[in-house]
This record gives sequence, structure tokens and C-alpha cells, in this order.
Amino acid sequence: MNEHEITYRGPNAFDKIKSVKICVCGVGALGSNLVNILVRQGAENITIIDMDRVEAKNIATQIYTSKDVGQKKVNATKSLVYQSTKKVLNVIDKEVKQNNASKLLKGFDLIVDVFDNWEGRKILKKVSDKLNIPCVHAGMSDDGFAEIKWNKYYKIPLIETKQNDICDYPLAANLVHMTVAVLSEVIVQFVVNDEYVNKEITLKDISVHKI
Repeated sequence: MNEHEITYRGPNAFDKIKSVKICVCGVGALGSNLVNILVRQGAENITIIDMDRVEAKNIATQIYTSKDVGQKKVNATKSLVYQSTKKVLNVIDKEVKQNNASKLLKGFDLIVDVFDNWEGRKILKKVSDKLNIPCVHAGMSDDGFAEIKWNKYYKIPLIETKQNDICDYPLAANLVHMTVAVLSEVIVQFVVNDEYVNKEITLKDISVHKI
């Protein structure tokens, strides 16, 4: 940690980031890019959960390459992160369900919900409260909107709105990277300063709003 980083973040920031136990649920557009940033910022205890495989369409907005198509996302993420940083991720190649969520998530300091389905998000919201583990949710819509909210403020609509898969559109990468950049900073501020910051992001006017 250099002098500027110490001045800006504080003398113990790097140690806190290094030791915090983070579980990233979902390594799609947001999750894969987020993990890539967090390990470069010094995080060394990250577990990723996902059961999907890499598809050709994922390459536009996620960290994967054409060589990764067909592989399990957790394995491809682990390999890519190790190749670039020599850091080793913990992987869980399972679906998070009501009957296994508590066991899978117990013991973490932070849960990051970047699942692409509402059922998974409902489970994480409920279980993180049950286990008393801070949980931050991040998601995007196909109309250029994203939100980052902590569990206390996060609400899932009763009826799931059908929308296009943002991973199908290469130009959505701008929203993905904006959201990931803000999410990673929200996580750093939580780890270092114990702050719970909620954000909304709109791509059309390139704006980030505190809510």
C-alpha cells in the first residue's frame, strides 16, 4: 500500500481488504468482473458460487474468452484469476436453494448477490438476515438502469418482470463496468469504514446517485 493509498483509505485498509471473507453469488456479467477487480485490490479470501457454464454470448460482457466456452463458470473464473494474479479463489459449483443456503453461506463476512434470477435473490435476502451476515445486492435492467442496495433496503417485486438478457448485447458492457466499479467501491467502503452505501446508476446520462 503506497503513501497515497494510506492517506486516502487509512493505514489499516489493505489489511482489512486482505482478510475479509467474501462470498460472490453469481459470476456472470457483474460477478465475474467484480471478482477480477477485488483480487487486484488485495482481497485474498473470496468464494464464488455458480452452476452455469460459459456461453459464447457471455464473452461480450463477462471476463471469459472463446477458449472458456463450455466450461463451468466457477472453474473458468478461478483459472483466469490465477493466470493474471496468482491468487486462488474458492469455488462452489452448486445451485443455492432453500435447503442448502445456510450451510453454503455460513461463516462469511460479506455476501454479494449478483445472481441473474429472482428466486436466488429471495433466498440470499432471507438467509443473510437469518445468519446475520451483511449482504449487498446489485442488478441491472435492459433499459440502462442499475442499482446497488444493502439487504435492509432491498426489495424484490412480487411479480418478476420479463426483460431481455443484458448479456446478449455487447454495448451493455458500459453499464456492466459502471455498475461493477461502483459496486467494488461500495464494498471497499463497507470493509474499510463499515459504511452501508446504496447507489443507483443510469447509463443514458452517465450518472451515479446515492439513495
